[in-house]
Amino acid sequence: MPEVPPDLDEVLPKATVWLTAQQSPLAQRRGRYVSESTQHPARMLPAIARHAIRAYTEPGELVLDPMCGSGTTLVEAAHLGRDATGVEIEQRWCHVAHRNIDLAASQGASGRAVVLCADATRIDQLVPTTQRGRYALVLTSPPYGPTVHGHVRPGPDGVHKSANVYSERRHRDNLAHRDLRGLMDGFALILQGCYPLLRPGGTVVVTARPWRRNGELVDLPAAVVAAGVQAGLQPVERCAAMLAALRDGRFVARPSFFQLQQVRKARARGVPMHLIAHEDVLILRRPLKQASSPGPQPPAEARPRSHGSVDRHG
Repeated sequence: MPEVPPDLDEVLPKATVWLTAQQSPLAQRRGRYVSESTQHPARMLPAIARHAIRAYTEPGELVLDPMCGSGTTLVEAAHLGRDATGVEIEQRWCHVAHRNIDLAASQGASGRAVVLCADATRIDQLVPTTQRGRYALVLTSPPYGPTVHGHVRPGPDGVHKSANVYSERRHRDNLAHRDLRGLMDGFALILQGCYPLLRPGGTVVVTARPWRRNGELVDLPAAVVAAGVQAGLQPVERCAAMLAALRDGRFVARPSFFQLQQVRKARARGVPMHLIAHEDVLILRRPLKQASSPGPQPPAEARPRSHGSVDRHG
């Protein structure tokens, strides 16, 4: 059995800046995730998930990821003795998440995890009624619209990209294939559905980062906060999860090829861009006092018109 890397972030205190990239992403996942996990274009760093789960839950409590991808939140929750539920719309990533959960169990993870292969905008219809109002933490990250990562392989005829799309099929139910307005309308629906699943005082942690489109900054973190407020949640904190290591008082950047390429092109145009060194972490909370209704309704244009059948796994 491959050796599982130690939880080097275990001693990190709850703070505004999370030192979550002292190990490289590859080192954080080595032996802890199946190899197919690297094909997902936007994986959350395991150290970010671990830090959030430790900071906002206790062993035995419930964790929910409505957009779980290859299952990082679920795996880290299980290793920390929490039970977790994930929802993922793409069959491919559901299967990978299942394999990662099985691997965690084989390595002695005491928590249990399940994946539902379904559309998370209907999450309030997916989670069993016995678990409504019991989740201590919702931990997730929206897809960054058209901006994704991936792998590159240089060749004689240029650079070849791979693992840089969420799915081959482009359909409106996958938020990764929507424009910013559609992405945030869908994400607001997801947060609204998560509201009644959270216990009073339960926490929502969302990682996001801004990006540039045609030279203009797209402030996704601010849009996430607005979607949370629309769902009835209260913003309580904004943290920074480091994507660069801290060595002897200096940052050691860990950019992807795409980030390097984007920054180089921007600087060639005279735009003073820099490498991304952190992700924004938005902390929201369900109020302790029960509101008259589980969050305000979204505008009519944000509601889904129709959905296909739900295929559950787990």
